Amino acid sequence: MKLNRKNKLLIGLGTTALILISKLFVIQIIDDKYKLDAENNSMVYSIIYPTRGIIHDRNGKILVGNKVAYDLLVTPREVEEFDTLGLAKVLDVSPDVIRDKMAEYRKNRRRIGWQSVVMLKQIPQETYMKFAEVAYRFPGFRGQARSIREYPYNAGGNLLGYVSEVDARYLKNHPDEYKSGDYAGMTGIEAARERELRGEKGYTIWLRNSKNRIESRYRDGEMDKEAIPGKDITTTIDAELQHYGQMLMQNKVGSLVAIEPSTGEILTMVSSPGIDVEMLADIGQHYGEISSNPYKPMFNRAVQAPYPPGSVFKLVNGLIGLEEGVVTPQTHYPCSMGYKFGKNKLGCHAHKSPLSFEESIMMSCNAYYCYILRDLLENGKYGTIGVAMDKWQEYVKSFGFGQKLGSDFPSELGGFIPGSGYYNKVYGKGGWKATTVISLSIGQGEIGTTPLHMANLCATIANRGFYYIPHIIKDSENVMIEDKYKERHYTMVDTTHFPKVVGGMYRAVNSGFGSGGTASIAAVKGLEICGKTGTAQNPHGSDHSVFICFAPKDNPKIAVAAYVENGGFGATYAAPIASLLTEMYLNKEISEERKYLEERMMQSNLMDRVRVRNR
Repeated sequence: MKLNRKNKLLIGLGTTALILISKLFVIQIIDDKYKLDAENNSMVYSIIYPTRGIIHDRNGKILVGNKVAYDLLVTPREVEEFDTLGLAKVLDVSPDVIRDKMAEYRKNRRRIGWQSVVMLKQIPQETYMKFAEVAYRFPGFRGQARSIREYPYNAGGNLLGYVSEVDARYLKNHPDEYKSGDYAGMTGIEAARERELRGEKGYTIWLRNSKNRIESRYRDGEMDKEAIPGKDITTTIDAELQHYGQMLMQNKVGSLVAIEPSTGEILTMVSSPGIDVEMLADIGQHYGEISSNPYKPMFNRAVQAPYPPGSVFKLVNGLIGLEEGVVTPQTHYPCSMGYKFGKNKLGCHAHKSPLSFEESIMMSCNAYYCYILRDLLENGKYGTIGVAMDKWQEYVKSFGFGQKLGSDFPSELGGFIPGSGYYNKVYGKGGWKATTVISLSIGQGEIGTTPLHMANLCATIANRGFYYIPHIIKDSENVMIEDKYKERHYTMVDTTHFPKVVGGMYRAVNSGFGSGGTASIAAVKGLEICGKTGTAQNPHGSDHSVFICFAPKDNPKIAVAAYVENGGFGATYAAPIASLLTEMYLNKEISEERKYLEERMMQSNLMDRVRVRNR
């Protein structure tokens, strides 16, 4: 049957009507969103801020907790004449603060409307309770509870980071997640784990009557949303050890990092000087003081300072030499107070000569490693020095150097390990040779590594050839770490070579005074500490003191790297500090015969040795 034009029109109108009826049914009956929008002008949203997740140490101790504070809100259109002096006295602020705020609100009266705005932020609970007792005298003023951070332990200021109010730039980068007045983690763990820690805001919806007074809960609270607290996080940090490490490093510039070799978990990460946790609690008040400090306490040297590693890097070159077959445990090289090449000489300290491989580690002979590096770079099997150089670079990077390790800690730098491309740019292709870069043999020259890299090297040797990516968050009920932190990363050096290096490190510490071992001061009875000293040359003042160690020798529980700027020889400051930290972790106390050493390290002040800007 053919439809005439009239029938087609009727059908079209009927269809349209059905669509409109259906839409109206959805709007009026099913979809509350439209009703909420329609009533929005009479609704007042009272935000409920979630409590931020708690940060624990590996033993369950609270590193960062919460305490209640209050924001004082004011609805300017509800404010009547009030006792300004009385309110200021209750809130412990200047009357001018109240007057200036109210003048600003009156100026922006049209824009603010019936909204509530924050007059004072983070009022202590005891102060707010005083206000609550007299709040009836101040119509239009009310409190809004929120939690702020507190720090039971003075440990890990740089590590933990701080929380502050988001600024315009932060809002621009997170347009859908935050609003003005919100707080977020800005540095450290607080920033790295912001998503888990922050929680979700809730709200209570109130209705205004025709006189714009709050009348009742909207739909008896049916549409309210509860705040969801942030997730608690368990870190790998040992709070007591962290605090002890800070005490050892006080009045010094540098870093102290400890790793559990069997897991890659970071036990301690000290950057000195660091931020006192008391300042974190009110970062806004102290930010100017912190940022203007010439020693840069916000700069986390553990992961951001690309230091020359000095003689601890000899261990890497020694392992590469063993793998490449240019040296064996039985190889002896001479040393005449250094290594001569042409008219030049790379100096060394006085010790017996010639030395075996283990003895070269024990006595930290510079000449021995010059021989190794030269033989590596002039190895005929690679054809050219450029190819050999790039092979050496590849070996070194397999230890994690010259790149980010992939830690879950923010702001990690990769450091720098040069290859042929770098030297071709500096000297021109064919314009350099092994002796040009001979300083690489002892961890000097263009090498840049962080204390985290050095601690990871120590953990790798402790494990006899592999490491786990260092990380600072532990598996817990709330937060699971990524699988990559549970994977072993092997170096390009066969695991059979590592015991020879371990033997040299053991002798460096435990051969006794007068033996030539450079780290005898680090020996602790019964612990079998294995270590290597380093003295990193510094053209701007005293050399840097470096030491890495692990213990026990078999089934190691801790690997440590200590770096003390301008501390001199490795045995002067870094070795005592690292060994004391090791002893405290394993024995839970310092033996009486080493108490003098602990006292000396804690009382030593090297700040005047450090070259700083704006001082």
